[in-house]
Amino acid sequence: MSAVGVRVERDKPLTVFKSVAPKMVPFMKTLAVYFILFGPAAKYESILYCIIKCLPIISLIVFVLLHGMSFSEYYSYSRKVMFGLVFCCIGDAFMVWKTCGYFMHSMFFFGLGQICYTSAFGFKPFNILAALFIGLINGAMYFFFFSGVKRSIAIFLGVYVVLLSMMVWRAVSRVRFFDDLWTWTKLCSCVGAVLFMISDFTIGIHAFYTPLYYSHQIIMTTYYAAQFGIALSVVDSQVDAFLAEEISRYEKSLKSE
Repeated sequence: MSAVGVRVERDKPLTVFKSVAPKMVPFMKTLAVYFILFGPAAKYESILYCIIKCLPIISLIVFVLLHGMSFSEYYSYSRKVMFGLVFCCIGDAFMVWKTCGYFMHSMFFFGLGQICYTSAFGFKPFNILAALFIGLINGAMYFFFFSGVKRSIAIFLGVYVVLLSMMVWRAVSRVRFFDDLWTWTKLCSCVGAVLFMISDFTIGIHAFYTPLYYSHQIIMTTYYAAQFGIALSVVDSQVDAFLAEEISRYEKSLKSE
């Protein structure tokens, strides 16, 4: 079967589901344990809560590893997503002790995670319209909700919002509906990125603007769903890398003729 044929087959939702479902069982189980034990509210400064909170992300790291990992270019996307998950997991741990002054430490590692995801998504196609739209939305939310916070915190939050916006922009830009060049896994990363943005802004609004009802449930549901979508996008990333290399070789051969 040709590379294109493999791509079409793997992009079918049923094919993707059959491929990933068994490997997602640990994530689903640890997610259920988290919401059963800590669904109503978070329990800060607790080692048990920290472990249970991080287990779903650790399960996603294992999921990415199970789909193969090497230093070859074909696995570049998977490596970057894996490192993004690792940094976010460390950020989760620090967030448990945010009342002890570790909130900024948490944001720092989440920022590193956003950089890894952005690098994985790449910068082609550029899609300037998506950049402007996402930048305007996040910029407006930042100035509306966080303009009154302490200056040092506001600067730190501003940097993080820029990193988050870039990640969402690159995830959205990968889904090219009008060119018929989108895949289900790219759509998963796009939805995941948007949910990540919703989760983070809910944290910011609840912490720095006004308390929100059911903030814990909203934050954690959207956060785990976001990481799930981004992790799921590694499923056919090796195929994408192979096709991109073949297209590049073909274009070079045409130029040399």
